[in-house]
Amino acid sequence: MNIWQETYVSAILRAILDDNDEPDGNDGNPILGLRKMDPLDSKSAEKRFLEAAASEFWKGWQLGTIPEVQVATFFSNHLTNGVMKYFRDAGRLHDSAKFFEPMYQIDPEVGAVLATSYFGNDDEVKGVRVLYESLRKNPSSYGLLLSQVDFLINKASWIQTFPTLTPAQKNKLDMAAHLAKLAVVAAPSEYATWAKLTEVFIGLGDFESALLALNSCPMFAYCERDSHRMPPPARTHLPLRTDASDDGGEPRKSDDSTGSGTTADVLNPAEAALAQRESQIHPELLRLPAHSLRGTFARAYALLIRIVRVTGWDELLKFRSRVFVMEEEYRIHRAIAEQEKKERAIAASTAANAAKYDFNASGEISSPSKSATSYRDEAEMVETFETVDLNSQPLKSPSIKSPTSARGLDIDGMMRRASNYNNEADWDEDSASVRSGTDRMGSVEGSRRMTATPNPRPKRNPVNFAFRNKRLCEKWLDNLFMVLFSDLRLYTAWKQMNVNLQEMVQYNPGNRPPFAMRKSSAEWEIYGDLAERLLHEDDAKVAYRMAAEQKFSIKAWLKIMILESNHGNTREALNAVNKVITMLDKSYIDNTYPSPIAKAIFKLIGRHGYQKVHNGLIALNVPPRNFKLIMRFFEYAQFFGVFGHDM
Repeated sequence: MNIWQETYVSAILRAILDDNDEPDGNDGNPILGLRKMDPLDSKSAEKRFLEAAASEFWKGWQLGTIPEVQVATFFSNHLTNGVMKYFRDAGRLHDSAKFFEPMYQIDPEVGAVLATSYFGNDDEVKGVRVLYESLRKNPSSYGLLLSQVDFLINKASWIQTFPTLTPAQKNKLDMAAHLAKLAVVAAPSEYATWAKLTEVFIGLGDFESALLALNSCPMFAYCERDSHRMPPPARTHLPLRTDASDDGGEPRKSDDSTGSGTTADVLNPAEAALAQRESQIHPELLRLPAHSLRGTFARAYALLIRIVRVTGWDELLKFRSRVFVMEEEYRIHRAIAEQEKKERAIAASTAANAAKYDFNASGEISSPSKSATSYRDEAEMVETFETVDLNSQPLKSPSIKSPTSARGLDIDGMMRRASNYNNEADWDEDSASVRSGTDRMGSVEGSRRMTATPNPRPKRNPVNFAFRNKRLCEKWLDNLFMVLFSDLRLYTAWKQMNVNLQEMVQYNPGNRPPFAMRKSSAEWEIYGDLAERLLHEDDAKVAYRMAAEQKFSIKAWLKIMILESNHGNTREALNAVNKVITMLDKSYIDNTYPSPIAKAIFKLIGRHGYQKVHNGLIALNVPPRNFKLIMRFFEYAQFFGVFGHDM
């Protein structure tokens, strides 16, 4: 019995979590030939699932968790995340609170998701009380601490008023920073704690600390979720479901001229050439490294984008040079260390020779045990002098003493040598060498050459850097800086191209844009992803609309629908729903919830109310069949009591 119950719960969770809305995998493109139906189409089915999930709750950690979490817990696993996603996307967090309350009585760590449910349902008093009681029982739970941090960040609302934080906002963010540090101490090997600390530092405007916290994030190898994957078919031959055209006219005819009631890849040469042209992508766009980011690396890149969105690229580089060791600094430091090591070896050798032999005032060697006159014959003197190592370092006269000869090259000289400026000299150092009677390496002959042919040069400022106060930048973070540079460079070039195109159209209305400025539909989709990734949502919507105008793109319309619903634009979002619903119905995707369309419509209902959104749909005057398909989502909202259904 247990194995069938586990299979049932796993199947429902897979349907909830895999709704073609994940950032990887299908990228919103439906799989042709895969019919999707509602996993929970009635309240009795929902009740049966919740009862089974409650009985399997304490074994949920065995299912694993998201890639950003290293160790699955009771408050972070696929079962808990699936239940939260099911209720959160529908605006029914009061029902999720009812589900987690019995588990909270057994384990206080479940209070992390219970408090999140209360906060999402505007029951802040209950949420704070749950966190207080849970932390008294388990003060080292990082999940409870992160729930407190999220609550304080939401209360501060610093995103809208970042340049001028009020004292109350700064006080809340300071408390959030303290709690985030406690969470890091409680779970230093988890990415979520360091990422939350970075987010708080960004809110406070402490970008140097944000970069240091981001550099300390533990990164995990991405473990791809087991989802349905199908290779792209060479040809498709699927049953055709008749649907109304966008203008409410006659049903569309099949692309198959045989009239067999199927869709097939039968295109005339003109259509085939057009489809091939709209699918072409410039190699530079295909080589964007940001497309391959997954898991913790994608999350870290999003945090880095939030920093550059506020500071700008130039300021970000300044903050980076202040907290991280740059390549030039590291090279100079290595050169100085090697030079000091050589000087210590020379000094040790000189000290050893000086302990064995003495020098008189005229620079002649005299043995401490014998004098030159004590030798009986010339052979004995030669035998004694043979013990002197002529290949050792030149012995210096003790009568010539200078600070320069004692320490060799100073810091500026060593930096100049490390920077390949050996042919340059400092005039002040040369003057000091002339006065002391030696050059910078302690050579008397070199001093004579300097006195004979002086070479005055302009004074150079010494290079100072606090090497010991900086940290080494992790390799993955250094790569993310390069990825960000690639995205910003391409985005800037695209914006400049748009400016040039607008000027061309303004002064020459009859001229068409040159061929070099024309983009295919696939390229416009990539530009839309780029703008959305860099948090330029208005530019992203423009790019996606250009892609949809040139060629029908389910991905472009899905992106437009999501962006417009996030901004609360009812008419534009419902228009995108009308475009998407036709294609999904044609692909036999009949499920109502969970789905991207349901999430967008429920978000509009929660923001504007059921009646206003319903009236907006009627005002669009969509075809009758499409209107019937869209009304399924409104009926679901009424039946299950989605937030805003009674407004």
